Amino acid sequence: MSGFRVAFQFLTLFPGGMRRPPTAQELGHAVGFFPLVGGLVGGLLALVALAAVRIAPPSVAAGGVLACWVAVTGALHLDGLLDACDGLFGARTREERLRIMRDEAIGAYALAGGVLLLLLKFAALESLLAGPGGPVGGQALIAAAVLGRWAMALAVVRFPYARPQGLGRAMVDAAGPRELALAGLVALGTSLGLFGGGGLALFLGTVLLVEALGRWIQDRLSGLTGDVYGALCELVELGVLLGVLAGPAG
Repeated sequence: MSGFRVAFQFLTLFPGGMRRPPTAQELGHAVGFFPLVGGLVGGLLALVALAAVRIAPPSVAAGGVLACWVAVTGALHLDGLLDACDGLFGARTREERLRIMRDEAIGAYALAGGVLLLLLKFAALESLLAGPGGPVGGQALIAAAVLGRWAMALAVVRFPYARPQGLGRAMVDAAGPRELALAGLVALGTSLGLFGGGGLALFLGTVLLVEALGRWIQDRLSGLTGDVYGALCELVELGVLLGVLAGPAG
């Protein structure tokens, strides 16, 4: 289960029990457990939402859930979105884009992208928690967290890595069809269990979004990066919330 421990430690702020740097093989195995870790994160968020709506109005509850969401993941994926926005939209050449994405400074594109994402997530959460669907808000949180990390697993296996070395390079080189199949089964099973046919639509929508954005980004970077994986996770999470909100249950 070292792959699960690596995934848990890599995707959350909680310790995963690893007292040494993971090997390349363990990094590859971790990819298959990404959606499972997402299920744990989503389950925690659902419990927070359930408690929050009992003691606070929907707007305050939504803000608390969103703050917990960012904190539990250490803002890892949000940081990736910010860097990806600056790099992909703020430069003209591949080399400049990759350099900007490693720069810790926040530019105008990052600020705009981050603010818009958080505003839309907050609005979707407020509507879900205020709606008559009862547990739908919690189910949406679980589905969003699972499918967001399924998007990352799919991107890791489906597309090449843009940099010649690094943590992401080792992960891409070691992950393969077995890890993708495990991640896909967990994501699909969770989606179907939560929303039935609607869950299948959310799963397939995630695949299409990753394919479309992945190809576009690959054209601009000659591959994907860790920042891009985080950005895809954030965008899919938002898409799932909006999809559930637009469906009959929302």
